[in-house]
Amino acid sequence: MRNNTIGGFPNIDAFVTSKQERFSASRKDFGALFGFMFSEEENIMFEASEGYRIVKTTYGECRRNIERRAAKLASRLSAEGADSAIGIYLPNSREWIEVFWAVLMCGFRPLLLNGRLDAGSLSRAIADLNVRAVIAPDSGAPDFPAPIVTLSDIAPGSETFAPGEFGSEILVMSSGTSDRVKVCAYTAEEFSYMIADSCRIIRDCPAIKKHYKGQLKLLTFLPFCHIFGLVAVYIWFAFFSRTFVLLSDMDPDTIMNTIRRHEVTHIFAVPMFWNTVRREALKTIRSRGEATYARFEKGMRIMRKLAAVPVLGSAFRRLAFREVRGGMFGESICFLISGGSEISPAVLEFFNGIGYRLANGYGMTEIGITSVELSGRFSLLASGSVGLPFRSVEYRIDPEGQLLVRGRSTARRIFEGGTETERGEWFATGDLAEYKNNRYYILGRKDDIIISPTGENLNPCLVEDRLGADGVRECCLVGLPNEEKGGDEPVLIASLKAPVNAETAGKAYDALRKSLAENGLRDRVTRIVLVRESLLSGSDFKLNRGRIAKRFMEGGFTVIDGNDLPACGEGADAELLAHIRGLFAKALGKDVSEIGENSDFFLDEGGTSLDFFGVVSELQREYDITFPADSGQSLSRADEIARFIEKAADGKLP
Repeated sequence: MRNNTIGGFPNIDAFVTSKQERFSASRKDFGALFGFMFSEEENIMFEASEGYRIVKTTYGECRRNIERRAAKLASRLSAEGADSAIGIYLPNSREWIEVFWAVLMCGFRPLLLNGRLDAGSLSRAIADLNVRAVIAPDSGAPDFPAPIVTLSDIAPGSETFAPGEFGSEILVMSSGTSDRVKVCAYTAEEFSYMIADSCRIIRDCPAIKKHYKGQLKLLTFLPFCHIFGLVAVYIWFAFFSRTFVLLSDMDPDTIMNTIRRHEVTHIFAVPMFWNTVRREALKTIRSRGEATYARFEKGMRIMRKLAAVPVLGSAFRRLAFREVRGGMFGESICFLISGGSEISPAVLEFFNGIGYRLANGYGMTEIGITSVELSGRFSLLASGSVGLPFRSVEYRIDPEGQLLVRGRSTARRIFEGGTETERGEWFATGDLAEYKNNRYYILGRKDDIIISPTGENLNPCLVEDRLGADGVRECCLVGLPNEEKGGDEPVLIASLKAPVNAETAGKAYDALRKSLAENGLRDRVTRIVLVRESLLSGSDFKLNRGRIAKRFMEGGFTVIDGNDLPACGEGADAELLAHIRGLFAKALGKDVSEIGENSDFFLDEGGTSLDFFGVVSELQREYDITFPADSGQSLSRADEIARFIEKAADGKLP
């Protein structure tokens, strides 16, 4: 590694320790943090592709731009008082960082407006916090209830700025689960504890400080306005003056080409990103023929057996899957982190299995980033563990299984709908958690648990990652109110990829039914609903089950009519089929005209296991046949049962 990027120190550990200790001994305000952030002026802060060129910006150049923007901003907002809230509505860019620090340098509090949220939610937050101005691009900003200051208005000039007191806090918005989003206030003191945590991470986890060809480069995939992007990407690594690689757009090809061209070493992203990359990688492997895919699967089986021998397992992964990595990010990658929502163990196993290192982390807007799996053991990395809490925080699990967090790095104040709440003793995260084998595991959101009319609890997070089918873009298990039976009925909502027609919808529907059956869920999930639109709105980077359920009940999706779906097969005796439909109707308290020939007892008609048992018992007595023990999973359509009885009568059952 080049020593000129680490302040002349002999190694990264000495550099990190010295810098963090000096900051801890300072006033620990944003002025001091700014000085330390930009002290290595010759280091490269940003890289960006512009055509065939890679444009680089040093920390010193960025600092001078900040001071010049601050001069313009101070003049523009001279009538505003100290610590006024100023909104920042900008995409990830060098300009975002310059404006962020210019606002603080002028003595104001930056409100980091989440551009993924709708204009109404943003406007309410702006009004609630009495925001005095919003800094936005030269065009395209919504009509906010505050004056707009454009980037051109505060373009760096020749005049520099002599700062006084920096702003006292940063205001970070949640990703939004209600009409009024939460806004969390962090001072530099909270950030000092986060930085101290990052120093300990570097000491405890050598892999996270790895450089490639003397450089450590982070992809700016996560928005800086989000707590994950602000802390884990920007604050953690800008304090030690590492390099950030900017994306020109979020097109998948742009992302992959940027990673390879700039030789990115660190990528921190949400589960949806990792899911997509894995799916495309597997599709590419399969497209090369069944023999190639079989070799890949064999390699994964060998990898699992060798995982218990760390040195041998690591060597095998690096050698056996070099070609797979070459088709993905390449060989520059040193460390990957997933956070923001639950990630499937299958995805973690894939990335760690092919020779990358993908760790699962945990945090929230209200508490910051509080843990990440730091072990190098394959079994732990692939398990979904979020590790142990950082030293600045503590975890506790309440009697209902909810994770509670307290600590010095959590948000000092929280604003919601004009109401301000000071930091309390323990913060209730709303996430269900489990502590086992000296590790914490996040099991999903407490309010996502579906309580069915039978009183049975169903956690979508534990089953969703096992569901899916070709032609399905996203699927989400939600609870929809069942007024007749009480409680919520578990409904699987699946968004289909284009083109959508009777054939593709039918195949997707049958594949989802099969997936439910294979996972023992056919009698627990009452319906499958196919829709044309994506389940993600413009403000989402993860599936929000509450928002999806609300949107569905308000008619926000175009539902594909089940009557358009083809039957599973033909040939069942009409009289027998009518009899089975009659038994379905009797058990369900419905008119036989409501039961279709290919109606699924559970998914279409909302029957229970007990109801189905009664139907099967009567059919067994009538026809003197024995249904399989898993008939609730494998035989739940009227036409399927009819064909099963016909085969039994003809002696054609295996």
